Amino acid sequence: MAKMLYSATMSVDGYITGPGGDMSWLTEHIGPNPLVDRLIRDIGALLVGNRTFGGDDPHRGTEKEGKPFGGGWEGPQFVLTHLAPATPVPGVTFVGDLMEGVAAAKAAAGDKYVNILGAEVARQCVEAGVLDEILVFVAPVLLGDGVRLFEHAGGARVRLERLSLTETPAATTIWLRVVR
Repeated sequence: MAKMLYSATMSVDGYITGPGGDMSWLTEHIGPNPLVDRLIRDIGALLVGNRTFGGDDPHRGTEKEGKPFGGGWEGPQFVLTHLAPATPVPGVTFVGDLMEGVAAAKAAAGDKYVNILGAEVARQCVEAGVLDEILVFVAPVLLGDGVRLFEHAGGARVRLERLSLTETPAATTIWLRVVR
């Protein structure tokens, strides 16, 4: 059965995008990481927020633009939105309900991970009790503003257990399991 994994790179001050959704800051922090290489092989499907799907890309202006993990991964994507585009996007299914998206992504992923991309979708998965793991790459930079890894004023405490802690020159990686 597929596990739900939220993965993101964040600044030391907790932001996954810069002001206005800017992702250009991330470009210099994308580097060789054996953990990312292993993770990509273990992803069976993506559950993506609409803002992330249509947002800025750290690979903007290159042949990697618009491709998950800069073209390092291919497979089914499920985008959570109430406004699906009129023109179909190959390999992408637009869903209007979180639990419908989770079920479809899990079915497509088989025994691999459903990788969640987008802070709002991750927050909704936490609140729905369906998030299994969190993988955070902490980049050595302070952004000062943007979208936080998790944002929920007045939110409930969620217990986490550290599974691993690794580092590369580009980032320190923390892999956590949601304790139920």
